[in-house]
This record gives sequence, structure tokens and C-alpha cells, in this order.
Amino acid sequence: MLSAFAAALAGLLFGFDTAVIAGVIPSLEKVYALDEWGKGFTVSIALLGTMLGALCASLPADKLGRRDSLKITGALFFVSAVGCALAWGWHSMLFFRFVGGVGIGVASVIAPMYIAEIAPAKYRGVFVATFQGNIVGGILLAYLSNYIVSLFGFDANSLDWRVKLGVEALPAALFLTMLFFVPRSAYWLVKVGRRNEARAVLEKIAPGAEGETIAEIDASLESARRLGNPPLLCRAFAFPLFLAFTISFFNQFSGINAVLYYINDIFSGTGLDENLSAVIVGAANFSFTILAMFLIDKIGRKTLLLIGACGTSLMLLAAAAILKTGQMQGAMVYVLSVYIAFFAMSQGAVIWVYISEIFPIAARAKGVSFGASAHWIFCFIIALVFPYMLKLDGADFGFESVKLNGSFPFFLFFFMTIVQLAVVAVFYPETKGVPLERLREKMKFFR
Repeated sequence: MLSAFAAALAGLLFGFDTAVIAGVIPSLEKVYALDEWGKGFTVSIALLGTMLGALCASLPADKLGRRDSLKITGALFFVSAVGCALAWGWHSMLFFRFVGGVGIGVASVIAPMYIAEIAPAKYRGVFVATFQGNIVGGILLAYLSNYIVSLFGFDANSLDWRVKLGVEALPAALFLTMLFFVPRSAYWLVKVGRRNEARAVLEKIAPGAEGETIAEIDASLESARRLGNPPLLCRAFAFPLFLAFTISFFNQFSGINAVLYYINDIFSGTGLDENLSAVIVGAANFSFTILAMFLIDKIGRKTLLLIGACGTSLMLLAAAAILKTGQMQGAMVYVLSVYIAFFAMSQGAVIWVYISEIFPIAARAKGVSFGASAHWIFCFIIALVFPYMLKLDGADFGFESVKLNGSFPFFLFFFMTIVQLAVVAVFYPETKGVPLERLREKMKFFR
């Protein structure tokens, strides 16, 4: 539990770095005279780094090991926070946001993988879900931090945004320190031939089951050797690749990061207090993620995804209706809070668990890297174009009399969640309670 918690702190930094930008965009917009595309690029530059980090994460994960790779992410988060706080211009601030993005990308691949490999099968869901719990905890912490810093009355054009971005250095330093006190992954140690070290680790984290666990790892590696170590993009891995790709696609095209990144913009036209409304939404996100941690190993991954798709689709339709009609704007904070609640207890809690489970050990690092990379590519697209989509109205589609009033992206996200519901119901297997190395039979849908 201690090792899982330490690794899951990567999620706290992940979430903080993701959400803190929402509270500084209004200041940066004035300081650097940003237009809609400038705002989109300022938000999405970190996601370019995230894509790079996710794509490359399998290299240090396999060469240096899971734990030491996480140390690299801690250093990247720290450098990013300090660099953003001391930025001497827009381009330097973009560079350090990019560095933090690389840290997010690497962490999103390696932290769930590490936790999945040290957790017993019976509790793997809740262990890996602690990573998501820390992500939403980081999001809430970022919103709270932004709100508290705003109360100090710092000059919004010079100091306020620097303090908000620099606060991240504190949890980054804590994360990096804790990683010096956790063991390596026994799966990785067996894979690289360090069997005695693997047994010593298992004696600490799974006493009494060392021999059985090592035997299962050996069986998995032997199975990979018989396959001849095929490349990731081959027929043998077609089904887990499909699952990783689609869960990443629907995660982002449900609109979650559009809401988290631009929550202040969404509330700005409703007359609500932007910072306080963000805290309320963040609290709903955190609360229902914690609830999902208790449910994920009881009712299963697939059931949670189905429940979540039903709930988020209804709330997205309600949000779109509020924006289009301009009526009941005060209800927007409640609609988005319920939307976030349904997302948190489904997609939010399940995605990193599911991606870390569905690939065999020989392809796990590359497979999780693929899934995380797809996730961040879609996230980049949404973050870049969302400010523009908010400005679309009927005239852009040839309907001069139709006024969308910012509702277009929410109608789009509503449609995508309906598609998600059908895909999950038909294709997704349940993985709860199944040991990692016995999931192979569930991954042969396309063979």
C-alpha cells in the first residue's frame, strides 16, 4: 500500500498540472494578448509534451525499470513548476509547460503499470484506482490553490499566475523523495534476469506467494518467447490495442478535459463565481472517484463504464440545452458537477486500470504507452480546438437562424457518449479479479 501510494502521487502532480492552467489563462490572456487560438495553444502545449512522454515512456520503463523512471518524472515536474514561476516571457513559460507535459506523459504510462505489477489480483482495481484518485485530488488541489492564491490579491498581470504555477514544486519534491523508499517492480526484475532481487521484493509485498507469482511471470515470459517477441502492432495484440484505443478516444471525446481546462471560460458567461464554481466541480470529481475505488473490484470495470456513459450523456445534453437557450444558467454548476460525478466513477476510475491490465507482460510497457499516447493525442486535439468550438454558431453550419451560444461542443460530446455506450456493451470484456497473466484468453476477440 505504501509503494502504491508513493507511485500514485505521480497522479497528484498529473492532476495538479492538468487543472492549474484553468486559473491562470485569464491572466495570461491579458499579459500576452492571446486570441482564441493562442489560448488553445497555451493550454495544449503541455499536451504536446505529454504525447512525447507517453510515446517514449516504454524505453526507460524497460531499460531503467518502473521505479527509477518515476524518479525522472518527479524531477521534470519540479523543473516545470519552478521554470513557469520564473518565466521571462510567453515562450519560456510555454517551454516549461512542455517539460511538465513530458512528466505527465511518462507518469501516465509508468505509474499505473508499476502499481498493477505490485498489487494482488483481488485488489488490483482499487490499487491502480489510487492513481486516478490522486489525479482528481490534484485537480481539486489545483482549483483550491488557485482560489486561495486569488484571495491574496496579487497583481494578476505579474505575480498571481506565477505563484499559482509555482506551487506545484512542493508536491513534486515530496513525490521525488518518497520514491527513494519504495521497491522495484518484481515483474520487471524477473524480466531482466534479477530473480533474487525479485524474490526479495515479493517477500515484502506478497509474503507467502513469492514462488507462485514468479512462476506466473515466467509462464508469461515463456509465452512471449514462443510468439517470437512480435511488434506491438500485430494481430496477436489486435484486441487489446482496440480496447486501449477506444477507451482513450471516448475518455477525451466525452469532453472531460475540455471542461477541466476551460471551466473558468464555461462559467464566465453564466454569472457564477468562476473560481468557487471550479472548486465545487472539483470536489464532486474527487468524491465520486473515491466512491469508484470501492466499487471497481466489486461491480467491475465494464459495469461502471456503462453506468457512466448513461449518466454523462444526459448531463452533456442538459449542459448543451442550457447554453443554447440561455435559460437556467445558475443550474450549470450542478449539471457539470453531476456530469463530473458520473465520469469520475466510470471512465475516470477505469481507464488507467483497464489499460494497465489488458496487455501481456512482454508487451505491457509498449501497450500502456500506446494507450496513454492515444489518450493524450485526443486530449491535445480537444484542448486546442475547444475555445474555437465554443464560438461556433448556426451560421458556421449554414443555418443563419440557429444560435448555438457555446453549446456545439456539448452536443458533440453527447453524441460520442452514446456511441461509447454501444461499443462498451458489445466489445469490452470484464477483467475484475483476474490475475494479470491469466487475462490472455479474454484478449482474443479478433483472432
